[in-house]
Amino acid sequence: MGKKKARDTSAELPLFKDLPLNGFAYKASETKKARKTKMVKEAKAESLILEATTLWDYPKQSYGKTPKGNNKYAGVTPAFIIWNLVQRYTKPGDLVVDPMAGSGTTIAVCKEEGRQVVGYDIAPAHPEVIQNDARNIPLPNNSVDMVFIDSPYSDNINYSDHPDCIGKISCEDERFFEELEKVAAEIHRILKPGKVMAWLIGDQWVKKRFTPVGFKLYERLCKYFETVDVISVVRRGQSSNTGLWHNRARRFNFYLRGFKYLFIMRKPSIETAKEQQNRSVKWARYERGGKKEAKLRVLLQPRRPRLGADKRED
Repeated sequence: MGKKKARDTSAELPLFKDLPLNGFAYKASETKKARKTKMVKEAKAESLILEATTLWDYPKQSYGKTPKGNNKYAGVTPAFIIWNLVQRYTKPGDLVVDPMAGSGTTIAVCKEEGRQVVGYDIAPAHPEVIQNDARNIPLPNNSVDMVFIDSPYSDNINYSDHPDCIGKISCEDERFFEELEKVAAEIHRILKPGKVMAWLIGDQWVKKRFTPVGFKLYERLCKYFETVDVISVVRRGQSSNTGLWHNRARRFNFYLRGFKYLFIMRKPSIETAKEQQNRSVKWARYERGGKKEAKLRVLLQPRRPRLGADKRED
């Protein structure tokens, strides 16, 4: 009978060596304030309030009585994200396109909000999603009012069995970003000048190696679009959001992926180019600490001697 292999504890943080090997169930005690905050967040989500900051956090994948997308689908998009984008950057009757529509979340949201919508996917999982490769979108130039895309960010999920699926390429391979850039070029081609596209993507940390997928994609997107803003979307539904994985992250000194990037970018137009040329910013600067502190600082400043003050009159 062979000898049992000794467990390597060299990678563990000293503070956590006394924890069980497989961790223990992580469940923070919920205070009254925490419960109230949770209820407020859920109420906010259901009431569909337009986001005002660059941090978006949704407790559920969908909203309302009608499901939007399939919450069991691998990598399903939170419907609240699409709702916010549609409200900000389109009007009723506008055409929205999702080149990687998956289980049809974008289609469901847009139809409910009175927008025209076309969803494509290399391996459709919804009856209204058209089978198509996002690197060759069958639409005319300058014909779309908004594009939303939630793409693979590596080969971490088995998105489909289609041999041409970009999700079969690792983000550690530069080919992955070359293929995503082809998608970006198509989005630029079909989008109307001055209109917006939004791209949702995450980073990767696997086998002690971090890949800044978001930064590398953003660098390529900047070749085609100008940035409107960058949003951080809190990740909630991933399989690593468990007590076991939280303990592993502390024990072996790494971080779980806590957010995704949402790059909101605009296709440049002649008007936006002129606006950039004529743009000027006038800052309103304020003293720290208010008027009293500012006055005190003036009083405490050393006074300069007046010219001739060291001379005495005879």
